[in-house]
Amino acid sequence: MKQLQALEILKTGANAFLTGEPGSGKTHVINEYIAWLEAAGINVAVTASTGIAATHIGGMTIHSWSGLGVRSTLSAYELDQITTKEKVAGRIKKAKVLVIDEISMLDGVVLESIDRICRTVRQSAQSFGGLQVILVGDFFQLPPVTKQGDMMRYAFESNAWQEARPLICYLTEQYRQEDELFLSLLKSIRTNDIEEDHYTLLQEQTEIGYTDIEPTRLYTHNADVDAVNAEKLRELKGPVRTFQMSAMGAKPVIEGLVRTCLSPEVLQLKEDAMVMCTKNNFEAGYVNGTLGRVIAFDGTDGFPIIKTAAGRELKIKPASWEVVEDGKVRASIEQVPLRLAWAITVHKSQGMSLDAAEIDLSKAFVYGQGYVALSRVRSLEGLKLLGMHPNALRVDPKIIHFDGRFHAESEQAEDTFAQLDESEVEKMHQDFVTGVGGTWPVPEGEVARQPAERIKKESTLEETKRLLQEGNTVAEIAKVRDMTTGTVWSHIEKLIEASEVGPEMSSILTRDVSNWPEIEQQFMTIIAKVGTEKLKPIYEAAGEQYDYEIIRLARVVYLLRS
Repeated sequence: MKQLQALEILKTGANAFLTGEPGSGKTHVINEYIAWLEAAGINVAVTASTGIAATHIGGMTIHSWSGLGVRSTLSAYELDQITTKEKVAGRIKKAKVLVIDEISMLDGVVLESIDRICRTVRQSAQSFGGLQVILVGDFFQLPPVTKQGDMMRYAFESNAWQEARPLICYLTEQYRQEDELFLSLLKSIRTNDIEEDHYTLLQEQTEIGYTDIEPTRLYTHNADVDAVNAEKLRELKGPVRTFQMSAMGAKPVIEGLVRTCLSPEVLQLKEDAMVMCTKNNFEAGYVNGTLGRVIAFDGTDGFPIIKTAAGRELKIKPASWEVVEDGKVRASIEQVPLRLAWAITVHKSQGMSLDAAEIDLSKAFVYGQGYVALSRVRSLEGLKLLGMHPNALRVDPKIIHFDGRFHAESEQAEDTFAQLDESEVEKMHQDFVTGVGGTWPVPEGEVARQPAERIKKESTLEETKRLLQEGNTVAEIAKVRDMTTGTVWSHIEKLIEASEVGPEMSSILTRDVSNWPEIEQQFMTIIAKVGTEKLKPIYEAAGEQYDYEIIRLARVVYLLRS
């Protein structure tokens, strides 16, 4: 299912499970939906199963929002205590839509308790008291953490999930990995189809393909991370620069933000320190996970200047993390959005896209850890394997079984909506908006989706289109936008599909390929025969003598002329 199709389904007001592989755009879709709801004046509760995930989407933990706290089950007395709290009851009554991100890490027992709280507060026997519930995540990611001795249940095994009967929206496009071989490996892990060749492929990843960037090491234990970062910083010469976090708002909420913020309360840096950006700031040119090296400190305000893997120099100014409720900021913290990046845990890397990583899976101890770690990087070129436990690539067979069901149900939902006229779908959207007291038609234009961040003034595809029309090559666009060339090629293919660019772009794209006139007809003949769906058949038919950059160029030129 494509992102736009999923968004159209969410707008009907139906309960839904938005899922897909890492890099498929789940966060993008949910941010678009939140923007639409806010523009319509519909109160949406944005929550996540963990504090880290909550800061990524500008919300609060589902435990705090529901008043459940650290509990998992509820006695009648505890339920009464929670539902009579004015703040908790107030926000649950006001909400019309409940978003829960990183659902894979929420135990089914906890989801049932949240369902009970919502029904009780809203005095409704309907699932979650009649709220539209949007569950977001990928069950191949890290599973719920339970207390010792407790049996873990996935959210989809709970009665709350069954009674909510969510429509499945399984996103199938990929925006993080552009390496076909690497994508094949990740898909094989998801289907439990790992073979000896896959282990061999990973064991061959002994060097990072980038010469100007030091990779981040991913470990499964905090102790390893802290030791590596401290030692590496100590080895650098020069004075330490210290940046202290500031905070304002309710103390308990501040404490929660501090615990989950990827930047430390006291950030210590030196020139030449390896760092990672911990927040998305598209306008400034970095995202959560962008790697760089400190090359200087600004002479005016002292803020660090970093050089990214793409060679861009960026001054990193302080940013804020906020908990927003009913449009008001309950608490916020401010810090330079960096952390030392010689090492990080697999757990904290969830949701990131890393340029380069050294991964140690020798101590991988739970289902999904290996998959989460590997899927952080964009290509095999950015991967170096330090060690691997024999079971590191295992995923829970139960997840594989249910994933097959999710795919089938998503396709069924997609087929059902494809048979509806646009007017019918719009009527469903209108009925939902007016039914919950919103404004129809929904005002056009973007609204803030995250404090100071949810808005992109120019879509990412439009930016690529503009640069292309100005005569920039793919390599030049990638450098300007701090992207991989694979991402730019994906943008161009989408622009072609939408008829936004035409054949006149061929000369720009092939400008720097000196032997293009000699090989052009060969590729046009090959692609006409094997098709454009996959790159590998084109690569093989061309005798495996051209790299995938040329293969992608050939496919784009063919599409432009079709």
